[in-house]
Amino acid sequence: MLHLALKAAVSGVLIALASTLARRYPGLGALVASLPLVSVLGMIWLWHDRPDIGNMAAHMTATFWYVLPSLPMFLLMPVLLRHGLGFWPTLLVGCGVTVGLYTGMTLIAPRFGLRL
Repeated sequence: MLHLALKAAVSGVLIALASTLARRYPGLGALVASLPLVSVLGMIWLWHDRPDIGNMAAHMTATFWYVLPSLPMFLLMPVLLRHGLGFWPTLLVGCGVTVGLYTGMTLIAPRFGLRL
């Protein structure tokens, strides 16, 4: 249980750091948020719990492929905000598009021999 609490605390501090920086320095906050810190921490926690090279390699490969369908959200959402859509509807649309793209990736990837 202590291990889970430590994981949550470290992860939470990074999210809080990114959002706090973004209030004053949007670019720096975006840089921190864009770093693959969640992925790196996830790999560290996974390796600690299950140090298996094959499992880790599969996790890293799947992470790469799942990053791709999340990228359009970061192009779409600023456009929607600048065109007057409110934050919450913009977030909902961005997340919906991302879920749709994740679903598409999950369905299409096996056709190209990708195991996600």
